[in-house]
Amino acid sequence: MPRRKVNVAIVGLGFGKEFIPIYQRHPDAKMYAICQRTQSRLDEVGDQFGVEKRYFDYEALLRDPEVDAVHINSPIHLHAAQSIAALNAGKHVACTVPAATTVSECADIVAAAQRSGKNYMMMETSIYTREFLFIRELRDTGKLGRIQFMRGCHQQEMAGWPGYWEGLPPMHYATHAVSPCLALVKGEAEYVACFGSGSIAKNLADKYGSPFAVESALFKIRRQQLSFEVTRSLFETARQYIESFDVYAEKQSFEWTRIENEPCMLHIGEQPDRVTIPDFARLLPEPIQRFTTKGVYDEEHAHLSFIQGGGHGGSHPHLVHEFVSSIVQNRPSFPDVFQSVNWTCAGICAHESAMRAGEIVKLPVFH
Repeated sequence: MPRRKVNVAIVGLGFGKEFIPIYQRHPDAKMYAICQRTQSRLDEVGDQFGVEKRYFDYEALLRDPEVDAVHINSPIHLHAAQSIAALNAGKHVACTVPAATTVSECADIVAAAQRSGKNYMMMETSIYTREFLFIRELRDTGKLGRIQFMRGCHQQEMAGWPGYWEGLPPMHYATHAVSPCLALVKGEAEYVACFGSGSIAKNLADKYGSPFAVESALFKIRRQQLSFEVTRSLFETARQYIESFDVYAEKQSFEWTRIENEPCMLHIGEQPDRVTIPDFARLLPEPIQRFTTKGVYDEEHAHLSFIQGGGHGGSHPHLVHEFVSSIVQNRPSFPDVFQSVNWTCAGICAHESAMRAGEIVKLPVFH
């Protein structure tokens, strides 16, 4: 007798729409329902993808006993409350980054996940990109040797994005740069010292009380003789979009390209070489392998983050597969709830440090 598929509901149909065809083709998932505040948008997307179950009321969706899991793609300030509500309703939760905006919200997410016994997974694209999977393979085969230092960088001009982005503290959206550093060494951030630099326009700074154009942080990894550096900017800093991860190790070091569509660099000893990053669709079930390449999406209608982010490195089907598989196999996801909130708190505490002129701030321990 075939096992029952996981009934998934997607909440938020901007970025969230990108995941609908992946869930529809995953062998262990059913794209059961969609949820959107605007009825016209709800019907437009539902008709486009043939999803019959539609909700514009999130609480009504959570009362539906047929929903096994929700994938949240709403504005940042709603992430924590919606995740907690879903966990309390007995649903597994996948949530786009960041998990929360405060340390207390992170604690509440952990508590709700522990009470419910359900999985919580922050859907961090950076740890499932083909570049990260390439570096992870170098680690697993021993080609890197002992890891010595890492660096994450995410610089992105957010002008023209929805209003809640305006003036957001750079480190409050740091997970794309923080997560690969911690994921590669299976570690958690212990404490941070961060400095703000430059300034943004007063109308931007006043929204969150965050004056800096750039924030740069140095993190210590708990129980490991390792640290890593992260740089973030969101406004008024001239730079092509970059979301990069560098790792410096004993035998080989990897440096992400600084210009989009140019090759990354692999240093073997002191000899640099351009490297072609393979696709890792082979790690996925055949029906969703094609979603690692950008061309499978309708580029005219793709979400801005997908276009500007270079397709998120083919990560979307890997995220879906990990979330669904963790439920089917009754195991924690990667990242699990503890990793998700640590990677989120890293940015929250970094901004707190920057506002204190670089004072060291310890991250909370949730387990």
